[in-house]
Order: sequence, then structure tokens, then C-alpha cells
Amino acid sequence: MYDLIIIGGGPAGMTAAIYAARQKMETLVVTKEFGGQMAHKAVNIENYPGFESISGLELISKFEDQMRKKGVKVLNEEVDEIKKEGDSFFVFTRDGQKLESKIVIVATGSEPRRLDVPGEEKYLGKGVSYCTTCDGPMFNQKNVAVIGGGDAGFETALFLTNYAKKIYIFEFADRLRACDENCQKVFSSGKVEIITSAELKEIKGADFVNQIVFKDRITGDEKTLGVEGVFIQVGYQPATSFLKNMVELNDRKEIIINFETFETKIPGLFAVGDVNAGKVKQVVVACGEGAQAVIYAYKYLNK
Repeated sequence: MYDLIIIGGGPAGMTAAIYAARQKMETLVVTKEFGGQMAHKAVNIENYPGFESISGLELISKFEDQMRKKGVKVLNEEVDEIKKEGDSFFVFTRDGQKLESKIVIVATGSEPRRLDVPGEEKYLGKGVSYCTTCDGPMFNQKNVAVIGGGDAGFETALFLTNYAKKIYIFEFADRLRACDENCQKVFSSGKVEIITSAELKEIKGADFVNQIVFKDRITGDEKTLGVEGVFIQVGYQPATSFLKNMVELNDRKEIIINFETFETKIPGLFAVGDVNAGKVKQVVVACGEGAQAVIYAYKYLNK
């Protein structure tokens, strides 16, 4: 029996674990990997207090090191389901383990949103990628497409300028949505071409990707472009499928919570970070939510 099981190893989950350990709560973190979206961030983080500029991987390492030094137990596994029976929660993992705790904090964050276009699934790992830092170096001196013209897409393109020969950014809207700073950096790189009002229709290839088909949303014409890599950056969706009907979700599948306590409609079940219905999705905000949730979880434990 644990006092607390934290599901998810991103900044919210790790901060919650650090605070729980300080309260002498018997804590287990269940996560497939540490870092969440921060592990895949293509450029350095420049808005986290205490670090003028730091890579996502380096910041994750510091979080994890501090957490482990506090004695927090870790299980590298995915969660398949949660149930509550009486005053206890039971967490079932993909490998068949059944874990019991008095409190659960869900901090599973979000996962890359897919486009569901022909060829996307077929060429995953064969030219299609959702993780620039993982796969970007494999496209040295190649032509690649970035699908998504927000800040994530522009940051992906900036990272790829270190490797790729030519980068095309495809923006669905008729105007750019990235911030001015990212736009200026992309424009000055000399390697990036931006195509607006573009809708990806298909990814083609042989053994690997060699072409994409897209529609010009103004003229309605379909066009083709030869590329050897496709990086999809069209946002994220909350990782809530394992919760099934246990909690209330909004229309974006985010968990509805009490924003004072971060508790769901189920007493003792909390949700923090990008997985909940909060409107601000930032690393520093996720950390704050993880800390606050543990304070209220500790109060719940003492009742």
C-alpha cells in the first residue's frame, strides 16, 4: 500500500514526487519515460526560472536526479486502468501488475496529435516523425517537411536547420501563428520555405518517404513535393484514454478538476499539468500544479 501513486514522469509528476517525499509520503512514480513533452523540445528552454537557457533533456535530468535523491520509488511501465474500491485506488499496468494506494495523481501530459492521412502510419519511423530531437540528425542534407506553422513547428524547423538541406513549413491557415521571435529566426536561417493555406492530403514513398501531396486551400489545387522526411507538429492531445469513464472530460478530452485543489470528481484522485483542463500549458505552470496538488493530497491523507 502506497500513500501516493503518481502516473506520469513529466515536470508536473516529478515536482509532485519531490514534494510528496518531503512530506514523508510513501510514493511511487509510474511512467514509461521521464520528461514528457520537455524531452522532445527542439530548442532550449529560456523561460524557466534559474536557467537563462537550458535544454529540455538537461532540465529533465536535474528534476529526475533530485527526485531520486529524495528516495522516490520508480516503476518504468505504462498504466492500463485505474479503479477505486472503498478508500483504495488500484492501478493496473500494461505488464499485469496491480498496485494499491490511498491517493493517485494523474500527470500523464499530452501525446502528439496525428493527422490520420494516408501514409502517416505506414511510414512512421520510415521518414514520418513526431520527435525532432530523436530523429532530426538522421536527415542530414535532406529535404524535409514540417507540418504545422505554430511555435512548435517553427522551433522544429529551427532545430532541423542544423541538419537538413531544405525545410518546408506547411501552415493550414492563411497566416503564420508562430511568435515574432521564432518567425525572425526562421526567416534569417536561409533554409526554410513557408507554405500557407496548405492541407496535407497524403504521404507517399517506397521503402521510405519520398513525396507528399497537399492541397492549396485557396485555389483547391492538389500539388506534390519531393521530401525525404515529414515532421508532424500539429499539437497534442491529453493522454487520458486509460481513465475510461472514471473522470469528467471536456470536449478536448482534458480532465475537469477543481482548480483550487486539483482534485477530480473522485475524492483522492488529482490531475496536474497538461492533462487537465487548465488553459496555460507551460513547464513552470505544470511544476506549480504538481506542488499544489501534493499539498492538498497530504491534507486528504490526514483526514
